[in-house]
Parts: sequence; structure tokens; C-alpha cells
Amino acid sequence: MGHAKVDLLITFDDNVIAMLQSALGLQNRGGILGVLSVRTYASTHEADVVVIGSGPGGYVAAIKAAQLGFKTISVEKEPTLGGTCLNVGCIPSKALLNNSHYYHMVHSGDLASRGVVTSGLQLDLEKLMGEKSKAVKSLTGGIAQLFKKNKIDVVRGHGSITGPNEVSVETASGTETIKTTNILIASGSEVTPFPGIEIDEERIVSSTGALALKEVPQKMVVIGAGVIGLELGSVWSRLGAEVIAVDFLDVIGGVGMDGEVAKSFQKILTKQGLQFKLGYKVTGASRSGNSVTVNVEKKDGTGQEEITADVVLVSVGRRPYTTNLGLESVGIVKDDKGRIPVNGQFQTIIPSIYAIGDVIHGPMLAHKAEDEGIICVEGMKGGHVHIDYNCVPSVVYTHPEVAWVGKSEETLKAEGVEYKVGKFPFMANSRAKTNNDTDGFVKVLADKATDRILGTHLIGPAAGELVNEAVLAMEYGASAEDVARVCHAHPTCSEALREANLAAYFGKPINF
Repeated sequence: MGHAKVDLLITFDDNVIAMLQSALGLQNRGGILGVLSVRTYASTHEADVVVIGSGPGGYVAAIKAAQLGFKTISVEKEPTLGGTCLNVGCIPSKALLNNSHYYHMVHSGDLASRGVVTSGLQLDLEKLMGEKSKAVKSLTGGIAQLFKKNKIDVVRGHGSITGPNEVSVETASGTETIKTTNILIASGSEVTPFPGIEIDEERIVSSTGALALKEVPQKMVVIGAGVIGLELGSVWSRLGAEVIAVDFLDVIGGVGMDGEVAKSFQKILTKQGLQFKLGYKVTGASRSGNSVTVNVEKKDGTGQEEITADVVLVSVGRRPYTTNLGLESVGIVKDDKGRIPVNGQFQTIIPSIYAIGDVIHGPMLAHKAEDEGIICVEGMKGGHVHIDYNCVPSVVYTHPEVAWVGKSEETLKAEGVEYKVGKFPFMANSRAKTNNDTDGFVKVLADKATDRILGTHLIGPAAGELVNEAVLAMEYGASAEDVARVCHAHPTCSEALREANLAAYFGKPINF
């Protein structure tokens, strides 16, 4: 950011004052000679809010803070704004998922079955990756413009907390110290390492490396069949790789996904060509030249085998990024999962220091962090602080998409809640039939006594868009009858959601 301009109050003896008065025409204010503007090496800023990290939570919080009248400074250690999500996460992966689906439609004969016959199909991976990079550049550049528009200063470098109201930033030109009323930690998360497996981002890759492969591997092993592993495994499977996903759990999809949806999801992905080894643990992986050998065994210790692949994707989750943040210097102690404890206002044990997003409790989702960022800074201004984590949706952007909000059947059973189920298959939906995209269903769980919607689970076309209607309904405490009696446009896939709510309320849908 360069050296900041600061005002220094300097005193001199009478002889120096007389000389400078004569030379500069300044007034003597009782031994104080005016105000001199100087440039310093270690610069000091004054701010109302300093946000550490410019990912979805951090950049949204910074913009909202500025809109509320706070003088806001964003501290970012990476060359571009946007954090993991925009640079090496959500955005580039969705670009590859979208465009690889087009390739798959041609390669699998899906387009030909629709009467669109092509010949001479070729994959230009460099151009595919270029489109991904173009999307990333456009969106990260957009954040920079939003910061400029909202008069948010950016300090480039690694920020650490050196006091309840002070952040020090190691920049390329030295240390910059920022005095601030409030500090907001939004430093996000990083890839969880796998013990004993060294990631080189060439043959043994994290999600970052999997987004930048220079060729389609013949064979890929994905360690972890959660959301990230399934999305990236799906990309490379569509482009021609043989993909084997290995997971210690007996179901795919990770935490929160409804069991019935997960089973259907696995069947559909298997039909698309993905292979699964569930109930297996990985005991090691070693690279030799351009191949990697992965050692796996059943979790009961039997069935040991070796799988040789061109690329191994380590995708076993993410962990909070709190490296060298200076938490210890102000007495902030992380919990057993490395997260920063906060209260209902997102304050740490130090009232002037707040935290949001992946570094605190809850799902590691960009939109969850965004909402927390907005609500947090509104709280700093005296606003009401509230978020219903039961109404935070989750989406897997494969094809078909999987999405859900609220509680699963497994959770409701464990909690002893009496509920009723309404389901509707996309094979009976007119728009899905027209589009020849009928895999999946909508499942609505409602309270047996009150009919209030407790959870909605979707697998099928545009599930990531449809789930937001369910989120809105749950935020307003809607019943299944409420959604069932709302007129939906025809023909649309959203009618499947209405029919599932009708089935939950009345016991029967109309069109199935």
C-alpha cells in the first residue's frame, strides 16, 4: 500500500522556532510549530473496522461496514481478493463443472439422442482452463471495484493481532500498524492434510491442484467422497478419467445429506462411471515417477489392496486458517477443532475482536460466512444480531445437483421428532421430462402435528436453485400446506417441490 501520510506534532527550542518562522512563515504556538506532514516507513492507520481476510465473509463484511459509515480497512495476504472461494474453490470448480458437463453431453451421446449430432469431438483442456481463469479474474476484479466504490482501503500482507485494537501487517515494504476500534477475523480455512501423504500439487494434489491439471489423467483416486471430492471427481470423470472415490464412511456426501438422497446419488454417479470404495481407509500413498500407489484396506483391517493411479486427489475436508493471527497474544484460545469461540454477537472473549465464517462453528460454506459478516457488522452498529443455522442451505454442484436445508430423516429420528414425508420424482415432472433430465426427486419432511416444514432435500435438475424456495419457506415458518397452495408456473421443475409439499400435507400429490 506504500507509506501512509501521517500528521506529527513536533516541538522545538526558541532559536529553531525563530529560524523556521522566518523561513516558512509559520506561527509559534507556545513552542509548537504548526503541523508538519511527513512520510514514515512503519505507517499507522486509523480505522473503525479492520477485516482480516477478503474471502466471501470478509469482503462482504467490509462492504457492509463501509455502507454503514465505518472507516474500513481490509487486510489480505494474497495478490487477489476473494479468498479460497473465488480463487481456488467455489468459482473455478463451478466453471469446470458447467463446461465439463457440456463436453460429457456430447461425448456420452446425450446430445445425439436429442437430435443434435456432432462429429470430430475434441477437448481443448487449455481453453477450458482459460474460461475458468477468466471467470475468476472477472469476479475478483469485481470485488476490487466494489472496494474502490465503497472507499475501502486494502493493506496487502499477512495480518496479525497485536492488541485488542491493533493489527500489524507484514507487507512487502515493512510492517504497517493499524489502530482500530474493531477487528473482524475472516481468515477462512485451508485444506486438511492427510497424515503421511505429501501433497506436491502435480500427482498428489489438493483441490487447488485438481483445478489446474495440465492433462486429463487416465486414472484418478479421490480420497474422500464428500462434497469437494465428488464435485472434482465428477469433473475429471466427465472429461475421460477413470475415477475411484475411497471413503471411510459407508455413504457418500458427508455430513448433513439425507440417507435416502445419498443412496440415490451414489447410484446415479455410478451409472455415470464413478467407482466407489466405501468403508475403506487409506493407509498410505507414494509417488514413483508419474504414477502414485495408494494403499487401502477395509476399516475392519481386512481386504488390503493397492491402487495405482496417475493422480491422487486428497479431499478429506478443510480446517480453520488461524496461522500466526496473534490470537494467543490477546488471550484467545481455540477449541478442540481449531475454531475461534464466539458469542451470539460473533465476539471473542475480547469484545473488540470478532470472528466469522470458517474459523468459527458451523458449516464451512461461503454463503454462511457472508450472512455472518453482514449481521456481525450490523451488530457493531447496534443492530439486531440473529442467524438461523437450520436455514442455511447446502448444495453439491454435480449433475444432477443435490441440495438440502433443515434436518434429515436420520436427525429427526435421533431427536425423537414425529414427522411425515412427502416425495415427488422428477420423472413425473413435465419440465424435467421435456428436458430429458429426470434423475432424482424432492423430499419434504414436515412436523406430524403442526405441518411445519422441518427439512427439504432435493436431488435433480436445478436443485441448487430450487432449494432457495424451501429456505425462504422455512425462514418464515411455513407449513407444507403453505407451499402446496402457492401457484407455481407450468411447466417448471419447481412444480416438483410444490407436489412434494402437497404429498407431505395431504398424503398424495396430483401428478404421481
